Amino acid sequence: MNLLDYALFALYMVGILGVGWYHYRRNTNEEDYYVGGRNVPPVALGLSIVATDVGGGFSIGLGGVGFLMGLSGTWLLFTGLVGAWFTAVFVIPRIKAVDLSQRMLTYPDFLRYRYDNRVALVAALISAGGYLMFTGSQIRAGAALASETLFQHPPFGWDPVTFSLYAMAFIIIVYTVMGGIKAVIYTDFVQWLVLLGGLIFFAIPLALHAVGGWGALRAALPPAFFSLTNITVVEFTNWMVAIIPIWLVGMTLYQRMYACKGVKEGRKAWYIAGFFEYPVMAFTGVFLGMCARALYPELVGVDGGQELGLPRLINEILPIGVTGIVAAAYFSAIMSTADSCLMASSGNIVGDLLHRHLLKNASQKSLIRWSQGVTLAIGLLAVVYARRFGTVIEGVFDAYGFLVAGLFAPTLGAFFWRRSTSAGALWGMLAGGSFTQILPRLQGHLPPPLETFFFAHGLIPVVYGMTFSAVVFIIVSLLTPPATLKAAE
Repeated sequence: MNLLDYALFALYMVGILGVGWYHYRRNTNEEDYYVGGRNVPPVALGLSIVATDVGGGFSIGLGGVGFLMGLSGTWLLFTGLVGAWFTAVFVIPRIKAVDLSQRMLTYPDFLRYRYDNRVALVAALISAGGYLMFTGSQIRAGAALASETLFQHPPFGWDPVTFSLYAMAFIIIVYTVMGGIKAVIYTDFVQWLVLLGGLIFFAIPLALHAVGGWGALRAALPPAFFSLTNITVVEFTNWMVAIIPIWLVGMTLYQRMYACKGVKEGRKAWYIAGFFEYPVMAFTGVFLGMCARALYPELVGVDGGQELGLPRLINEILPIGVTGIVAAAYFSAIMSTADSCLMASSGNIVGDLLHRHLLKNASQKSLIRWSQGVTLAIGLLAVVYARRFGTVIEGVFDAYGFLVAGLFAPTLGAFFWRRSTSAGALWGMLAGGSFTQILPRLQGHLPPPLETFFFAHGLIPVVYGMTFSAVVFIIVSLLTPPATLKAAE
């Protein structure tokens, strides 16, 4: 990158930190910090949702699947369209009816209302851990991009990826700690506009020009890359099962449901989010990955090479000034998810654990300080986690699996099954979550029939974990007294 690119990038980052400082000065209580005073406009909320869901994991990851399989990689974000519109039609009316009377702040708050404190506690621990992992995957995405653009030659002899990881973590953690959810939502809103503008008006036309035009792109890639059927049934199933349920159990999404004024505003926000996920971002990200493969065929077969093509494309083919803008756009996507995940994990720990058990009599000012301290601690732990996996998509699916395996069936039951019970929910969560974590460690150690059943078909562990969770949840619910029926009515 040129000096001008660095200047533009630095100016952008200063602006983002400024938003955090602005909202730091305006937050007066826990509701301001975690749900934005419950009056965030639907357009800002909708773009914040899609920015959070797509973020760095899917922005860099989409380039990776486009690099590997072409247009069929867009099915990865079709999950977002399905999840967002299902939420808008069936979930938001139910959750807002409860929220307006109970003044909820977290996803486990809903489970506490529908079931009991034990269920909410387990859900809070799972959610906090899952979003810590998710934050780590976003920091890893930032490091992958920064090491190919900003920090190819870091000071003091540092490894580019390691230096980039710490640099991105610092920026993300600082402005999130300061500003809370409003800083997150409004920076997401701006970041998503920057991302779309940078990709649509600069990256796509310039990348296609560098390849030599549409004809040259078709000649450089296998014909299957231009089909929407270049995907196996198993891979499609894995994506649908792992990702769609997050829309029902995601703490980041509940915070935004609580942050909207009412059902009408909430539905509008979720419809906006679904449209921008698919087709807009799905085809944009995958197409750039396809261009990267045509330009850098030497990365084919390299471990993790599919996710290096897009950052290299940004750094090498864009003109001076434009590189800084487009790099800022991708960093925007990364920060949009990382900040929301930090807030989600922090909200679980402070709102569902500390406030209810250790800080019952704390003042609002004290709770904000605790929230900021916990957010900082989670950010630092996420940096440690970010170093343990090789690709961004690997980290994303790791986090998704941890979150949805045990939580999905009990949450679905909380909304739609009047016979669900607290005992069923508790054992369903523990069964599904535990099974998903244990199953991969059993590979190679099971009797042949079980080894074949679990590992020969290519399905990811969360598929089996969710199924086991649902079976346990239903059986135990039928054998125990029903929970309160308020949320299912």
